Amino acid sequence: MALLLGVAFLVGVITAVSPCAFPVLPIVFAGGASGGHRRPLAIIAGVVVGFTGSLLAVSWLLRQLHLPQDLLRNISIALLFVVAATLLVPRLGQVLERPLARFSRRPGGDLGGGFVLGLALGLVFVPCGGLILASIITGSASVGSGEREAVALAYAIGIALPMLAVAYGGRRAAGGLQFFRAHAAQVRAGLGALIAVTALLITFNVDRSLANIGTLGLADRLQNSCAVQQRLTGRCHHESSNLANFGPAPAFTGISDWFNSKPLTLQQLRGKVVLVDFWTYSCINCLRTLPHLKSWWKAYHRAGLEIVGVHTPEFAFEAVPHNVGSATKQLGVSWPVALDPKYKTWNAYRNQYWPAEYLIDKRGDIRNEHFGEGEYSRTENLIRQLLGEAGPGKADLADMTPTELTTPETYLGYDRQLTGYVGSKALPNVAHNYKAPEDVSQNSWALSGRWRLGGEHTTAVRDAELALHFHAKDVYLVMGGHGSVGVSVDGHKLRTIAVKGIDRLYTVVTRPQLLDAQLRLSFTPGVSVYSFTFG
Repeated sequence: MALLLGVAFLVGVITAVSPCAFPVLPIVFAGGASGGHRRPLAIIAGVVVGFTGSLLAVSWLLRQLHLPQDLLRNISIALLFVVAATLLVPRLGQVLERPLARFSRRPGGDLGGGFVLGLALGLVFVPCGGLILASIITGSASVGSGEREAVALAYAIGIALPMLAVAYGGRRAAGGLQFFRAHAAQVRAGLGALIAVTALLITFNVDRSLANIGTLGLADRLQNSCAVQQRLTGRCHHESSNLANFGPAPAFTGISDWFNSKPLTLQQLRGKVVLVDFWTYSCINCLRTLPHLKSWWKAYHRAGLEIVGVHTPEFAFEAVPHNVGSATKQLGVSWPVALDPKYKTWNAYRNQYWPAEYLIDKRGDIRNEHFGEGEYSRTENLIRQLLGEAGPGKADLADMTPTELTTPETYLGYDRQLTGYVGSKALPNVAHNYKAPEDVSQNSWALSGRWRLGGEHTTAVRDAELALHFHAKDVYLVMGGHGSVGVSVDGHKLRTIAVKGIDRLYTVVTRPQLLDAQLRLSFTPGVSVYSFTFG
């Protein structure tokens, strides 16, 4: 969460100096030039309140109506074109500027008038922020309602700080204001053309492609680095080769079932080195760590290593004991597995990730934490250090953690805001006919045929197809029910997948090289889809 707040703040700073913000800055400059010394603070306070409140109100309305968050993006694009038009056509610009200028010239309105001016500017500024903030808010499935407001506020504060500098600059540089006025026509026309071109590029999803290597893409990469995942407790020392000490490990609590073992307590495990692995059986990142866990279990169990897999479900079917027991056997997991259906142990560790590894020493203290895939050699070395093992490591597995940027995890139920959905209007909890566009934009998906859209999953009813534009080597899909799925890539039929047994993760596409392609899946009635992941 701390990482998300930091990214939101930084993107806010960048947005405040982007071309979209240029029409607002002269008004902030002029508003700060008049009145007392407190007026710039009042203006910026109004901007933060107006921007955050209006953006969250729109986002809340979309969630209540179960509309895709891309609608906020489309509205923002349309408003960007309106902003560009007001700059290119002076009379339209005057309609917008006249009430704002009245606020900025209001005598004796240091606080009241300044705050009202800021509120108005905050509303005008929503088109600039809606595009990026909607991506940040809906890009993380773990963001709850309170955290969503915190992200919006962090983003607004990031916008406000550069604007505050502009407002105070208006008090100290009247000549700058004269420059804006003297060259108003040329500045307005240039900015209008720039914003129109920007809106046009966004319409064709250029911004989403750039995001893969830009700020949001950077955020995805940072989430795999423990050094920037420092939580509010500051407990993560990912880059250190030394063993830290984070204090006593929390007890296993709220465990409903144990597999491969009778119920265990950390007190019973004193004298052993314990690796607590938070996982869930349909998580591709968790599944890619299993070979390394198996190798450590084989190499060091007799020397005193105990692995406890805390299975905390992401989907409801992963909380069913039969499913977890079956998956544990199918995956060849032989160490103790604890089912944590109510997130009691997860919350006790203040965990946020699948997978997450907590290394506990013989006295019961947490000595290392690692989130996500990777750094297997380092983890093995720390295990050996705690066990007192000399010599080189015994495990000999290559680190196959993906490093390329790929399409982000995509959820197919309305509980996750339908991020990336671009098809016809979505109707929850009823069987409905859908229509997909001929070409789906990158990292987006659409339905066609008859489907029943649910909170966690969406179920095929009749003539059901799903279209996805992906960028990855491997495509995985969590599915349930009974039936079959036909797979086509760029119009070429590849295979048919039989869906049966427990709900689980299926490999849909695998390629030796990165592929940017259109995926089409056709479903027999009764098959349910939960989420795509990529590698």
